[in-house]
Formats: sequence, C-alpha cells, structure tokens
Amino acid sequence: MGTSETHDILRRILDYSSRADPYPLYQELRGTPVAQQADGSYVVSTYRELTDLLHDPHLSSDVRNLSRPMPGAESEATPAFINMDPPAHDRLRRMAMRHFGPPHTPGLVTSLDPDLSETVGGLIDGFAGKDRIDVVDDFAYPFPVAVICHLLGVPREDEPTFSRWVNDVVDAIDYDPETDPKEKLDKGVQARKALREYLGGLLEQRHGSPGDDLLSRLAHDDGPDGRMTDEEIVATANLLLIAGHETTVNLITNGVLTLLRHPDVLRRLRDDPDLVVPVVEELLRYEPPVHIIPWRAAYSDITVADTVVPQGSQIMLMLASGSRDPNRFEHPDRFDPDRPDNRHLGFGSGIHLCFGGPLARRETQIALAELVRRLDRPRLVADPPPYRRSPVLRGPVHLYVEQDAA
Repeated sequence: MGTSETHDILRRILDYSSRADPYPLYQELRGTPVAQQADGSYVVSTYRELTDLLHDPHLSSDVRNLSRPMPGAESEATPAFINMDPPAHDRLRRMAMRHFGPPHTPGLVTSLDPDLSETVGGLIDGFAGKDRIDVVDDFAYPFPVAVICHLLGVPREDEPTFSRWVNDVVDAIDYDPETDPKEKLDKGVQARKALREYLGGLLEQRHGSPGDDLLSRLAHDDGPDGRMTDEEIVATANLLLIAGHETTVNLITNGVLTLLRHPDVLRRLRDDPDLVVPVVEELLRYEPPVHIIPWRAAYSDITVADTVVPQGSQIMLMLASGSRDPNRFEHPDRFDPDRPDNRHLGFGSGIHLCFGGPLARRETQIALAELVRRLDRPRLVADPPPYRRSPVLRGPVHLYVEQDAA
C-alpha cells in the first residue's frame, strides 16, 4: 500500500466510528508492516517488528529526541520514567520498584489479596436487588481507584477532583492538530499541572508526617541509588495514579464484555475459578486495555522491515494489532484461554514493560472470578456498548448488564 492508503487506514482507526471494532482495520494495516505517513511519522503494526522495536536501544521514549516537537510538551516539567531513556529511566524505575514489587517487596501484590477480595465483594453486594448495573461506574472504575489510592496514600474522597484532571490528561494523549480543537490540548496541559500541584501538596504533608504509603516511602528512602527528588516523586506518583486505574478499568470491563460474548468460557470459569489466570492473559492479547503507544523517537537512522526510519522520526506502535498478527498467533481473532505460548503485547515489552502489570493482573483475576460466580444470569443490554473516545486507552465508557435481581 502507498502512503495515502495507509494514512487513510490510520485515520479510520483513530476515528471514533471505528472504536467498537478496530481489528479489521488493523488487519489492513498489517499489509504494510512499517507505513510512513504524510507527516513523516511511521506506523508499525506487526508483531515481529513491534517486539524488535520495543527491545531496540535506538528507540527513544524521550520527547526531546523527536525532530518535530510534540504538541503540549512541557519542557520545564520533570517527566515520569516511562518517558525517559536509560540510564535515568533505569535508576528511577529501580527506586520505585523497591516499594512496589520484587526483589525488595516481593509479596506486595499477593499480600493485597484479602483487601482486593473484600473490596470486590463489597461492590458486588451493592448490586443486590438491582436488575441492571453499569459494570464501569458500579464496579470496574471504583475498584482499581480504591486500590491505587490506598497504595499511594491519596485520599479516596478526593477522587471526584483528580478524576476530572485524569480524564483531561487521557483525552489529550491522542491530540491531533489536524482534527482536534486546541482546547483539548490546553485542557490536558492544565490538568497535568493541576495534578502535579495536588500530588506535590500530598508529598509535602508526608515530609512532615510520614505514613505507610508509597508517597511516604519514596520521600524517606535512601537506597543504593540515592533518594528521588520531590519532582521525581511527583512524576512517579502521577504516572502510578493514572496508569494504576485507567488501564485496569479497561481490562476488567473488556473482560466482562468478552466473557458475556463467549458464554462457553463464562460457564467454564464459573465451574473452574483457576481458569481465570489464562483467561486474563488471553484478554490482554485479545482485548487489551492499551491499543497504541502514540509515539517513540528514533535516536538514529534505524531499519525496520527493510524500511529506513530517519533519526528523529515519530514512530507509532500499534500494540493491539501486533497481538492479533496471524504470523505470530494461530487463529488470532479467536478468544481462546487455552492458547499456548501467549506472549502478547498487552503490557508492552522491553524495558518499559508495564510497571504495574502484576497488580493489574491480580485485580482483574479477582474481579472477574468473583463477578462470574455471583452474578445471576448476566446479559448484555447493548452490544456493542458505547466506547470511550480514546483509541489509545480503548474500552467501554459504560457497560450495562442485566441480571436476575432475585
């Protein structure tokens, strides 16, 4: 395909009308594994090329390495480590991981199981007597928000305030100056500033009165890599607050939708709760919470699938397309929890493999297993459901389900 054809496919993928089912468009896009766009950027859509790039040290996550500045980039703000390259990325990720997982806190996720189960059970108790629920508002959103607020030390009662900022930040991720009003970008920039100021205020409180939350531990930790600056702690907390619930909301909601579309798997899961582990892995491949990494930058000229990508070029990584690549997965459009060798791209790969992946997996496993066990004859009200605007963080904005209330 030529540049104009792939540009048209990408436009259709990004257009809201395709949100309910972008997968046929991904199939078309994979006809050209590395597709140059009219603006000079490149779109990569096949599994092999995506995994190669995700492990390529010549690919940068630092916006400053783009030849064309990203709209809304804040040069004065300290970025989160997800937007850094080694060695700065590696140092900050190690410092955060000391308090979030192995090797220093290897039992963090499993130790949360009782609290996760209690929170899930309480939310499902609230369904009693209701013949219709919204899986998003009543379950998939409040659950991970409660968890990440508890871990970080963010007051749960502040959720209405920070959720507005998070929504504006997420809306601006896929800002396109050709089609979007500048207000969308401006609201995202202002929301990022407001969220940093809010988290900075919480951090200042922890300096004077530390607790047992992640903000406190980061503020008082002098590990082998030293101590994070306040700006680095705020950037890390910002990342964890947003990514800690946005992706999990999508994963849980997509999971409920997929199970209701596959009643045979739902019945198997109800009879065998241990099946939830491969079910969630297959969900991460089949209906992932993150579809696109909107940009990476080429440190230098790099060759991808016989295409030379010039230094400074923007590269868009179509992760969800790679996880449906028939050259890597047999019958890729089939939801199959028994699939062997399921090395999907649902949480990315390489040095930027999702930091909170183990927690998101466990939250979703507990949520789906308990929901399937306790809902009585659940049925979709609308299929497809209404979707969020974002093509990057893709999931239903509401998912209405009927059950037998008795």
